[in-house]
Amino acid sequence: MAKNQSADKPVKDKPVKKDKKDKNKKPNIFVRMGRKLKETFSELKNVTWPSFGKALKSTGVVIVVVLIFTILVTCVNVGFTELLKLMTSWGG
Repeated sequence: MAKNQSADKPVKDKPVKKDKKDKNKKPNIFVRMGRKLKETFSELKNVTWPSFGKALKSTGVVIVVVLIFTILVTCVNVGFTELLKLMTSWGG
């Protein structure tokens, strides 16, 4: 009798739902780290590195700019310190 009932009513196949866990499941941490390292080395192969002369010149420019700003900030600091000393000694 069960066969007749199933034959009378068409059975709709339910789509198989995948668990959300399967979709959102991340690979192992070591697999992810390996992929990231592989991508990093792949990108480093595409980098055009500067020559030694260009690197040396760029380093020199950076050092000069840092020294200029250090001197400038030091001068401003000394100026404000002297101004503060003048203001505090003037009132008292």
